[in-house]
Amino acid sequence: MPTSADCQETMRALPGGLPITPRRGEVRGGERACQTGRVTQTAFDEETGRQLEALYRIGDVVRRRGLVRSSLAAAPGERILDVGCGPGFLSAELHQEVGPAGSVVGVDSSPAMLALAARRCQGRKNVTFHKGDGTSLPVADASFDAAVCVQVLEYVADTPAALRELYRALRPGGRVVVWDIDWATVSWHSMDPARMARVLEAWDEHLAHPSLPRVLAPAMRSAGFQDVRMEPHPFASARFDPGSYGVAIIPAISSFVSGRRGVSGDEAKAWASEQNNLGERGEFYFASLQFCFLGTRSS
Repeated sequence: MPTSADCQETMRALPGGLPITPRRGEVRGGERACQTGRVTQTAFDEETGRQLEALYRIGDVVRRRGLVRSSLAAAPGERILDVGCGPGFLSAELHQEVGPAGSVVGVDSSPAMLALAARRCQGRKNVTFHKGDGTSLPVADASFDAAVCVQVLEYVADTPAALRELYRALRPGGRVVVWDIDWATVSWHSMDPARMARVLEAWDEHLAHPSLPRVLAPAMRSAGFQDVRMEPHPFASARFDPGSYGVAIIPAISSFVSGRRGVSGDEAKAWASEQNNLGERGEFYFASLQFCFLGTRSS
């Protein structure tokens, strides 16, 4: 059976911890689906792939990729490193910006995600993908003009090591964009505030650093980055929009928190049902802050 680390790794590959929902406990490839309701790297089929593709196309995820690309400002001819590339949506978009004279290298620890990324970028000789870990990137020193790492470090226990690897991969003067969420900024309407608080506390267990942005700037400076700056981006909705983070993550949260921090399975289902009911009454509300950090390697 997969460990909690396996499940966490799969969630890291999803935008914002968004859900993939295979049949619970189904055995595929000799392994069983994660008890959170998401899918292990080996328990991955075409239906899962279709769900993942759809999730990366929801409005808030598309918006975020646009913000990331704007911050990175990739130029024609540049060599870009995409750490935690997932199914390759951002890598494919960056390829359009660097053009035929540039290149994009994606790194991910999940073979399933790499397979989707390779399929998406098939025929583009200047886009390649490699299996690797954020704390030990399979790339040469000083070989990239820019690097991007979107909602990855909050799942990496050794953040300083991952930042040092990003620094190592960049040429002198190269730039980095790191994007993560401070989950403590979540504001979520519920008629049962105590249950809502316990649900969010239990949800914090799905990643290594629930509030990484609070310490990310000094950590980047310690790794050697200069001109470190932060840009906050609100993601909020006052309507039950399936294309928003607040709605899209409800199934994942309900599944994950069941049996954690005193949240029973019935309570988790009741919370999710309440959110749907609030949406039907026009009373749904969700808000959170995601943070973009920029820095450069010293010349």
